[in-house]
Amino acid sequence: MIEISARVNALPGYPLAEIPSLKRKLLEAGTDVIDLGAGDNDTPPPSIAVAAMTEALSDPAYSKYGFQQGLPAFREAASQWVERRFGKRFDPATEILPLIGSKDGLAHLPFAVVNPGDVTIVPEPGYQAYLGGSLLAGAEPYIAPLLREHDFLLELDRIPETVLRRAKLAFLNYPNNPTAAVASAEYLERTVAVCRRHGILLAYDNAYCDLTYDGYRAPSVFEIAGATDVALEFFSLSKSFSMTGWRLGFVVGRADLISALTQVKSYVDTGPFLAVQKAGAAVLDRAEEVVAPIREELKRRRDAAVTALRRAGFTLESPKAAMYVWVALPAGIPSAAFARRALEETGALVLPGSAFGPAGEGYFRIALTVGSDRLQEAAARLGAVLEATRRGELATTA
Repeated sequence: MIEISARVNALPGYPLAEIPSLKRKLLEAGTDVIDLGAGDNDTPPPSIAVAAMTEALSDPAYSKYGFQQGLPAFREAASQWVERRFGKRFDPATEILPLIGSKDGLAHLPFAVVNPGDVTIVPEPGYQAYLGGSLLAGAEPYIAPLLREHDFLLELDRIPETVLRRAKLAFLNYPNNPTAAVASAEYLERTVAVCRRHGILLAYDNAYCDLTYDGYRAPSVFEIAGATDVALEFFSLSKSFSMTGWRLGFVVGRADLISALTQVKSYVDTGPFLAVQKAGAAVLDRAEEVVAPIREELKRRRDAAVTALRRAGFTLESPKAAMYVWVALPAGIPSAAFARRALEETGALVLPGSAFGPAGEGYFRIALTVGSDRLQEAAARLGAVLEATRRGELATTA
């Protein structure tokens, strides 16, 4: 009998795995589904990306293997964007690596820098690629709960010294998915100091850095003195440019660390499609004008969603960044049961907090992936489920 590996068996269920089949069944039954699950924006990709891709598809050179070198123009555009955005210069040839979406690099990074039995520090609730990559690489994840009383910040200096001494890699993500929490420069200074003291590599996932509101500016970890010694920073074109399915991102950092990840990936894939990299270069060159309307639309949706959810009886804060709203449930209401009932009875699709790990229990996440009118309708449906729950019509155990 062929056995499945212990590493695969250790993986938790992926939070989006069952959603497509449930959604399909409801749509087939005629249900009006409002999908606020995946962070997959409904706004179209930038026209300049489509034009660049179309041009590239007519040139056979862009259909060749890109390998890890990829398209030099994309590397240069990424370097220039980071310099414009954060004032930091990275060598396009040696300090940047194109990725098949930032998830690709984040999940493969443990293979480059940890040995079996080493500890990785994984935030919870959090993006499952951190935990999955750690488990598949044979690491021992230390789950660090993100708590409201600490503003959903992962405070490394609260982790036991015995863990920090064994840790080789820590994942950090601000603006945060799913909580939409944000980080200050002072917080990053504390974090970098701990990483330097213990020799921990900091994988800083900055996928939502341009989706910010109300005057908040998301920093780069490399704006912190000494971060170059202990950090890699991951960026994605998925969210800010509405290019989720195009699968393109990049990582920046010290040349030897980039080289190690490059070596791992050379055994796994042959890099992003070159035509997609050409499109990515085009949007990065004009990022400021391209992102602005997407950010403004998400702000309108955020405002509409927050107002409607509060009116429907929920307690929540208005997020300063990202494309999610993290909504608290009354004590004792299991998030999975609430989300399932909302979907099956009202067609409102949200992700339960427990899908992001046990520390996410007591919340659910909505993605701002539909227009304001639909968000308001979804909030009303969720409010009806909340009211039914308060009347005792939903069991309080999962």
